[in-house]
Amino acid sequence: MNSLLYIIAIILVIGWIFGAFVYSVGGLIHILLVLAVIAVLFRLIGGRSV
Repeated sequence: MNSLLYIIAIILVIGWIFGAFVYSVGGLIHILLVLAVIAVLFRLIGGRSV
């Protein structure tokens, strides 16, 4: 489950970077960044328990 959150976070960060430099969507870009940070925090807080 932790690796899944990590993969989702990476995809969201890539989407955020892509959106920031290619499209001017506005708030959607920042929502993607916040979701990616939350996913990484869940992974860090959850630890390595599988």
